[in-house]
Amino acid sequence: MTVMTERTSYTLLEAFEELASTSRESVRLEFINGRIGEKCVADGDHETIIMWLLRQCMQSRPELDLHTSQGLKVGEYRKGRARPDGSLAPIAHFAGHGEWADPDGVLMTVEVTSYDYDTDRRDRVEKPAAYAAAGIPVYLLVDRDACAVIVHTNPDPKSGCYLDIHRAPFGEQVVIPEPVGIRLDTDILKAYVR
Repeated sequence: MTVMTERTSYTLLEAFEELASTSRESVRLEFINGRIGEKCVADGDHETIIMWLLRQCMQSRPELDLHTSQGLKVGEYRKGRARPDGSLAPIAHFAGHGEWADPDGVLMTVEVTSYDYDTDRRDRVEKPAAYAAAGIPVYLLVDRDACAVIVHTNPDPKSGCYLDIHRAPFGEQVVIPEPVGIRLDTDILKAYVR
């Protein structure tokens, strides 16, 4: 879709990027499947889970960084924009990139569910499809509603889905396969659900 003005034309994507750069600090904007979505700023338990996962990644794989604010270009022809709760990539991988980086080289994206109206559609449907289509090897979902960790692997860019999905209730050991290669003891996650 293109919005025309007198002398210039803006694509919907360009309009989104301009809007996202000036949005309020209480929301984060994403552009997936041609639709602008609003993601509320995380609560304290959400952030605590991200910090726990960041420590786990650093201890197990010190040559990798878990970026918590880097936007990624996802979707067909790069017309999508997502801001994962975490993107695992080699140290300094995003140096020199702008607000929206190409997903090449990202080993894993992470989302932690929020208690808002569109979590189901966004974190369980749209984002796994977008990350798989972008070729990101692993998508880790910490689902606070289901009290489970879901590991999506083996992306099929042609179908836009992950072929292997492993679901583990909070409290179990979870192995995130290569190229990530991390084992998580998820017992602590029981403390961060409503």
